[in-house]
Amino acid sequence: MRRNVVEHVNELDSIRKKDQEPTKETPFWQALLPVLVLIFLVVYGLVLRPIFLDSPALPLEIVFILAAAITVGYLRILGHRWLDIQKTIVNKLSKAMPAFLILFSIGLIIASWIVCGTIPMMVYWGLKIIDPNYLYLVAFVAPIVFSTLTGTSWGSVGTIGVVLIGIATALEANLGITAGAVIGGAYFGDKMSPLSDTTNLAALAADVDLFDHIQSMMFTTVPSTIMAAGIYSVLGFIYPPAVGSGDLSATQPYLDGLSQIFNFHILLLLPPLIVLVGSFKKMPTVPVLISSVIVACVLSLLFQKFTVTDVFQSVYKGFDCTMAVWAGDVPEKIRDLLNRGGLYALNDAIITAFMVFIFIGAMDHIQAMPTVVGRLLKSVQTARGTILASLFATATTNAMTSNQYATSFIIGDAFKAKYDSQRIPRKVLSRSLEDTGTMIESIIPWTTTALFMVGT
Repeated sequence: MRRNVVEHVNELDSIRKKDQEPTKETPFWQALLPVLVLIFLVVYGLVLRPIFLDSPALPLEIVFILAAAITVGYLRILGHRWLDIQKTIVNKLSKAMPAFLILFSIGLIIASWIVCGTIPMMVYWGLKIIDPNYLYLVAFVAPIVFSTLTGTSWGSVGTIGVVLIGIATALEANLGITAGAVIGGAYFGDKMSPLSDTTNLAALAADVDLFDHIQSMMFTTVPSTIMAAGIYSVLGFIYPPAVGSGDLSATQPYLDGLSQIFNFHILLLLPPLIVLVGSFKKMPTVPVLISSVIVACVLSLLFQKFTVTDVFQSVYKGFDCTMAVWAGDVPEKIRDLLNRGGLYALNDAIITAFMVFIFIGAMDHIQAMPTVVGRLLKSVQTARGTILASLFATATTNAMTSNQYATSFIIGDAFKAKYDSQRIPRKVLSRSLEDTGTMIESIIPWTTTALFMVGT
């Protein structure tokens, strides 16, 4: 027994010493190959196949599974142990777990806010109050307010954004313009909010005071926002909703249908109020969202005609208008608005994100992205070139990794010394991390953000 204990202690000591050994720097060509593999798979699977080869695009999950498998096989050829690679992947997934929990929570929020009548009530009164000609402007401004107060673009899109899309659908407005307005407004509010995770991370990555970073962001985001608000105001008259302010009779069946299914009450504003208060007090995001879900479920039993089974079914697989047996034949547009949400509402985004982080974890085992980015910096010598390089590197890294958290720290670490040598304020670096990092996510089709926006 004593011999076994000694052998076990010696083994643990050996492992400890091995873990303390300095990591050997990865040569550039070795770090570059996993990046090139992903570029090839993305270009072939998402560009060449659907556009030039007349074949369906590869599912994003398959693209990243292949990229991860090839990267792991490549690392094994280089002599890395599977257990070490697996440890890196697990560490990366553990850091991504809060994002997964938020994705699940947003699905629950959408379903519970519908079954209790919160979202239908907002749509109902929105149809009565909003001038159709200014719908796109309202769709831009409302998420700005919500995101600034809550610090979450995802939460803004998943709540007030759903309401605005519902109103746009009823007014037969251009849903593409409406969605663009919602997402743009949500991102502006997110960037200006001290409660935002990516805003805090960008400041942290560049070693900048949070409010200095927000002040710096205003130099690029405020002019963009003013321009966008003007454009959305004009678009309301160039591409007006089919149902104009002088002819709202077309929305009457919509209003009648919502009022037949749901009972409206001022207390139905309590679930979004919980989210706002929780954000103001900087409470943990997931517990606040779940609290809102629970309150919404209770309100649905108090004010609506749905049964306990209906409520559970809604948060499980999403709301379904067939539950409202007393409402008769529900119009198709109302079904399109209300039949959504639930625990599995964003399963595509969650599964894809899971695969993405497996690939990122495998790459991180040899520090592939920091090595590649660091090598590309050597030719940059001017202040203007440094800023442009940081913008380009941030956009490219985020597009490749689908992770702004990782992007902020990779690019922040890579560029801090360069910014200092060029005497460029660090707050310009933190601003750059968000200008083309966070902001590009919603237009790169394989990022978790883009998938979330489409799914929502």
